[in-house]
Amino acid sequence: MLTICGKGLGQRRPLFEDFSIPPPAEVGEGGPITLRDLIAHIVRIEVAAFEERRHARRIDRVLSTAQIEREAARGRISPEGQDPRRPPAAVDVETAIATALEAFADGLYLVIIDDLEYRELGAIVCVGPDSRITFVRLTFLAGA
Repeated sequence: MLTICGKGLGQRRPLFEDFSIPPPAEVGEGGPITLRDLIAHIVRIEVAAFEERRHARRIDRVLSTAQIEREAARGRISPEGQDPRRPPAAVDVETAIATALEAFADGLYLVIIDDLEYRELGAIVCVGPDSRITFVRLTFLAGA
């Protein structure tokens, strides 16, 4: 499994908790792939995971007394975890991939794979089953 990490410049804490994903099928247990294809693979998996989480929120869930009180204090008790008046927009995988690739090309983040930095989408990278892929955000966002 590939380990995915996220860091931001000037931040001690990671951007998100590390998580693991399976390597792309075309590389099997290790092999070359372009950075472009690797980023697209990661985005596809994350969009699928997002859709799964979003679907799980639509299923009725039982709230604890503490959750009901917390939601009531906010002014709205919503067992599905979202505003039913505004259904979430569908995520287009190809648009998400294009956005991630454009952000990389614009220098908003860089990718480090097993301690080697990559700056070109066409670069051939070798990932193994225990590879660590780190995304480093190079921009400071308001409120971050």
